[in-house]
Amino acid sequence: MLEPGDDAPSFALKNQHGETVSLAASGASYTVVYFYPRADTPGCTAEACSFRDEWDALDAADATVVGVSDDPVDDLAAFAAKHDLPFDLLSDPDGEVADAYDSYGEKTMFGNTFDGVFRNTYVVDAGGRIVLAYEGVSPEGHGARIAEEIAALEG
Repeated sequence: MLEPGDDAPSFALKNQHGETVSLAASGASYTVVYFYPRADTPGCTAEACSFRDEWDALDAADATVVGVSDDPVDDLAAFAAKHDLPFDLLSDPDGEVADAYDSYGEKTMFGNTFDGVFRNTYVVDAGGRIVLAYEGVSPEGHGARIAEEIAALEG
């Protein structure tokens, strides 16, 4: 797990519209980079909607959000449209970016072992440093917690 104070790995991935999005081009004081296993599953939907529901508070703190999974762009487009998500969902099909953020690896579900994305979140400042890190987060209310902790960073 990357820690606060670490440099955030750079990335450039396709979003739900097929556009390339990079960490460096965010332009916000803070970028929330959250990793989630699969679009439109119950936990991932709860997490995404929690960020959507906190969008005004995050925007007021000059924070933006990007969600990263290994889903294809088409799946991300449907997920974002279905739940009216106002932020970018990024496709990391090989898990390379998730791996750079210690958020990809071997998982076991229903007796099957496979590689997949871990539910971790990082808050990155405008200088590209990680300021907050969360491992194995609970999706319910996660957006509210992040909004509160970013507001606390501002003082």
